[in-house]
Amino acid sequence: MSYTEEISSSDSLLDHIDARTNLAGTNKMEILLFNLGTDEKFGINVFKVKEVSQAGKITRTPNMPRGVDGIVSLRGHVMPVLNLARFMSVNEVTPHQTMMVAEYNTHILGFLVKEVDRIIRVDWDKVRPTEGMLSDKGALITAITNLDDGSLVSILDVEQILSDAFGEAIVGNVDKIEAGQDLCIFFADDSMVARRKIREVLDKMGVKHIQSNNGQEAWERLRAMADAAQSSGQDLRDQLQVILTDAEMPVMDGYVLTQNIKNDKRFEGIPVVMHSSLSSDANRAMGKRVGVDYYVPKFDSMVLSSTLRPLLT
Repeated sequence: MSYTEEISSSDSLLDHIDARTNLAGTNKMEILLFNLGTDEKFGINVFKVKEVSQAGKITRTPNMPRGVDGIVSLRGHVMPVLNLARFMSVNEVTPHQTMMVAEYNTHILGFLVKEVDRIIRVDWDKVRPTEGMLSDKGALITAITNLDDGSLVSILDVEQILSDAFGEAIVGNVDKIEAGQDLCIFFADDSMVARRKIREVLDKMGVKHIQSNNGQEAWERLRAMADAAQSSGQDLRDQLQVILTDAEMPVMDGYVLTQNIKNDKRFEGIPVVMHSSLSSDANRAMGKRVGVDYYVPKFDSMVLSSTLRPLLT
């Protein structure tokens, strides 16, 4: 980690986010640290957070999903408020009133926490995926990293949390592409939920696919494919038509993956589509800076399929 920075107010947090588009291609991320009233430290990508404020009056409504305290109105936005401690089965000694206002897939929602701490910048190669590891929080943690003092930070899998709370996005009627089995898409995403939904869309389109769980794994496999095509005198574009990548992934993020692809002439003519829950203009600007050809917010099956279809036909 290169530095830590204190957050003094919600305004300073917003200013901090606006100044961070230069992180593209550095393989670094910034995490907002918070706690739920225990010694355990949690983190969320700064780019997912619009502001930090007091929750104020929460209106309780019937038939809310587990962990959702109700809805709140904040500057013209009516949003659900998810009590993270209750949702993650953490004992809430006193009611939590600090609210992280998050933007996810163009939707706004609040996460109730005990308190926020500070923002830290970390190298993605110091962030370790948790798939296959035992955790008392299960699939709700997507990755872990360490602070300078050796303490552990658990990074939330926001996609999994929202899927568990509100249900997974439904893949609608996606038309099949004629001769789709002759086409192939390579995709990389660290979220099990996202990978499952991407596979559903591609299967309905009738398109072959190859998947990786993070950017480093993806780059190694893509280079192996390029090496094999080159040694056999084939054009890689005949084997691979589109590369689809998430933005935030442990070990290597989607920005560095895209940068590597665009710097290798063997991938020339193969479009890179970034498929991310980080839907702000700042993140689109980061993608454009490293050469992303198309940007698709998660997760709308029709938007994803309509973006991919002209690239495959």
